[in-house]
Amino acid sequence: MGLTSTTVLVLAVLCTVLLSLVVVWLWPRLARQGWRPVVARVGLMCAVQLLLFSSVGLAANKSFLFYGSWADLFGRQDGVGVLDAKAAASPGVKVDGKQKVDVPGAGKPSIGGEVQRVTVQGAKSRIVTPAYVYLPPEYFQKGYEKKSFPVTVVLTGFPGTAENLIKGLHYPKTAWTLSKEKKTQPMILVMMRPTVAPPRNTQCIDIPGGPQTETFFADDVRKAISGTYRVGTKPKNWGFIGDSTGGYCALKVALQHPEAYAAGVGLSADYQPEVDSDSGDLFHGNKHEEKRSDLLWSLDHLPQGNSSFLVTTSKRGESNLKETQKFIAKVKRPAHVSSITLDSGGHNFNTWLREIPPSLEWLSARLAAD
Repeated sequence: MGLTSTTVLVLAVLCTVLLSLVVVWLWPRLARQGWRPVVARVGLMCAVQLLLFSSVGLAANKSFLFYGSWADLFGRQDGVGVLDAKAAASPGVKVDGKQKVDVPGAGKPSIGGEVQRVTVQGAKSRIVTPAYVYLPPEYFQKGYEKKSFPVTVVLTGFPGTAENLIKGLHYPKTAWTLSKEKKTQPMILVMMRPTVAPPRNTQCIDIPGGPQTETFFADDVRKAISGTYRVGTKPKNWGFIGDSTGGYCALKVALQHPEAYAAGVGLSADYQPEVDSDSGDLFHGNKHEEKRSDLLWSLDHLPQGNSSFLVTTSKRGESNLKETQKFIAKVKRPAHVSSITLDSGGHNFNTWLREIPPSLEWLSARLAAD
């Protein structure tokens, strides 16, 4: 049974309730004096608390998908990204499986679209990592056989999983609905997490002597996807969106690689990398790269290309309000910036679910198919 399954959650809740009833039933017998009744009372109370916290944790994880599997939870991630010396010789995309989109007509790709579970192999970075690719219904429809589609890279935060983007944030379903309502054009979504070399939080930085994650997202992903699917290779064909750490990546790559991406969206984004025990040493004394990783510094000191940015925050509940306002003020032509500022929100899925539909509409208006 998977970590995020309803069965596991129901069993945890049921065990909590049953053990609580057992404690109530046995408590009069355990009220006697002596070390044995005391140990029994303490043990039962600890067991109930453990089951209670487990139930709450499982419920929270099911809602927010911080961890996608037991291996992910205990630091033994399955399907993790790795550095593979052979990837340079065989870059591209390997399709590992397919699944339906949670929409009407899901059984038929030409009606409901399709999500493919893939492995992306980077030629330059030699990073190999899992991802999900959403293909819209039009991709399978007659008359579109020679048509290319715009594509958006979608990242979750750290330490989230790519499944967050499907089960928790509903990107494929939202993209399908918006296209059906003629609010967006059909787009391909490439969904993954920024942690392509877990458990390290590399934050889309080329680490000296370590994972080249900026190169992976700026170059390798585009080449691998365009070599497998019907998408263009020009900046106007590519967008980038993410939340939290993923939002930082989206803004960083779009800002510093206008030759690759025409637009970047940061939902509750960070504007500097967080250097801690999860990241390790990201720069190894390279002061220029350390400054360059600060997006506010980059806007002040590096040339701004013809890129468009969308940033989101909230007047109450978000810690990035002031930095978001600074980012907006520093964007200069030929770059462009738009923003969404909610009256209240937070660093959570409920806030991002409110922001994703208008963000996809914004992206669609700035991307084009060849």
